[in-house]
Amino acid sequence: MSFLRKPPSITLKSLSTLRRFATTLTAAKPFPDDPTAAYYDDLAAAAGSSGDFPSLRDVLNKRVQDGFFNTKRTFSFVTATTLSPSLLDDVVNTLAQVNEGRTRRYALDSLVTRLCRLRRADDALRVIDTLARGGVCAPTACTFHPVLSLLARAKSLDHARRVVDLMNGLGVGLDLTAHNIFLMAHCFAGDLGAAAGVLRQMEEEGMAADARTFDALVLGACRAGRVEGAMVVLRRMVDDGVPMLYSTHMYVIGTLLKMKCYELGVRYVRGFGGKDRLLDAELLGCLAGKLVNLNRVKEGMSILEEMKQRGLPMGYKLNHFYEMNVGNGASVDGGVVEGGNGG
Repeated sequence: MSFLRKPPSITLKSLSTLRRFATTLTAAKPFPDDPTAAYYDDLAAAAGSSGDFPSLRDVLNKRVQDGFFNTKRTFSFVTATTLSPSLLDDVVNTLAQVNEGRTRRYALDSLVTRLCRLRRADDALRVIDTLARGGVCAPTACTFHPVLSLLARAKSLDHARRVVDLMNGLGVGLDLTAHNIFLMAHCFAGDLGAAAGVLRQMEEEGMAADARTFDALVLGACRAGRVEGAMVVLRRMVDDGVPMLYSTHMYVIGTLLKMKCYELGVRYVRGFGGKDRLLDAELLGCLAGKLVNLNRVKEGMSILEEMKQRGLPMGYKLNHFYEMNVGNGASVDGGVVEGGNGG
């Protein structure tokens, strides 16, 4: 299916057209001398909703000229209710008339992202394929990220692999982010063999692991119950100077507590403490909350006392719990109760 019609012969007068359009929309609010990304998003939404696609084209051109990237709201007029073949046809033909180069590609990437937010992966792929094969706009790996991410989250890896075939046919290879999407999907599913295959391919292509690569590996080890393997990955991250994502810590903490290794969980959090107060507050607060929910009140109160002594912020519920229980025998001098790993 091809969305593209023969573009009409028109002369672009972006600024004047935009000013007339903006004035028509809000007579009391003329086109500003210093527009914002939100202002352009509103213009794009109004133009698309009213079917004024020449004005939509001009908005897409002018916003990039003014240094404003497209946002998740640029194509907000494309909704589950309004999306139809005719609307998509009009939008794609509009993209074909947008200024060539990065302006057109930014618009394509934004539209693909919007369609994927609506869970319309097939429509997104048809848009990409139409513009690419028509020589109108060459996609990059980034263009396909929302599609691959959507399919991976939906556990449709066979479909995602067919997307990779389409990418190859268009001369687009997988980048690090795309590899990480597949890696995370395999690790989430506990398929460590497939994950190892992704790592081999990354190595063959000369790609270095980043924080999300390690995050996926830690998740895979934790879901497989191999917390010692997760620790090996963590040590590698520290040695290589790779910053850890918040989720990486959460995988390890959750797994240790699930295994009833409460003391090890506390030692893990404290081992990463002292470098970032906000991270310390998040990790200690999360650990305390989980311990309390597991009825490990003494250990949880010990963590909360530490947070109070260090002046670390805690959420309302944790603070309320602490105030209600402090002095009631729930706290323990000297830190966490010894033998907390299931004893």
